[in-house]
Amino acid sequence: MRALATTALLGLILLAPARAEPPTDTARTLDQPELAAAMNTVQFVHIKLWFAGKLGNWKLAAHELNQIASPLEQAASRSPTNKEDIATPLAALRNAIEAKDVASFIKSYTELTNGCNACHRSAGYGFINVQVPATSPFVDQDFADRVAEGRTLAHAICGICHVVPDKPNVPLGLSFSAPSFADLARRPSFTEASLRQLLASNHRRVGPDQAMPNPRMSDNQIEELVAYFEDLRVEQKR
Repeated sequence: MRALATTALLGLILLAPARAEPPTDTARTLDQPELAAAMNTVQFVHIKLWFAGKLGNWKLAAHELNQIASPLEQAASRSPTNKEDIATPLAALRNAIEAKDVASFIKSYTELTNGCNACHRSAGYGFINVQVPATSPFVDQDFADRVAEGRTLAHAICGICHVVPDKPNVPLGLSFSAPSFADLARRPSFTEASLRQLLASNHRRVGPDQAMPNPRMSDNQIEELVAYFEDLRVEQKR
């Protein structure tokens, strides 16, 4: 009986360290939920970044790049893959956005996507493959730059009669003096709502003896022109 008790006690002593020893990969295990949440966010930003750059909305593209850069760099630091797989295309993307170069953006975006997949494989998550988005799940967001589109419309349509900022002044040859966009933006009575109503009306009346030509804009074009006008108003306040 004494020998049996001694043997049992020795077994407990030998097993105790094994039970008390923490898992060798505790830090990584605890980080997985945090990393998974960050990667889910990155995936959404990855989609938004693509459509912003592809459509030339460079302010939005720069914003989305700032959102995605830090978590990608942190994820790459935990992976045995070459960190340059992420750092190099991120830098190239920033340069493309600053240069407003769509072709360079597409190239560096594809390289970043390939770098993400290389990082997944090296970390043992090769079953997670990302790609250049084919469609956007964000049906409530217009990724085009409405201000830029509105500026183009203003130059092409409104510039026939009005002086539009950034458009060379040319002799209009009109019997009346159309107010410039800068003048209109300074008028407290000329609001976003009144401009939208004017552009959506059929008669385009702007006075008792004057009528504005009807360019027959679509609803989307009207919103683009309103966005440009409001941006011009904000710039004047600055």
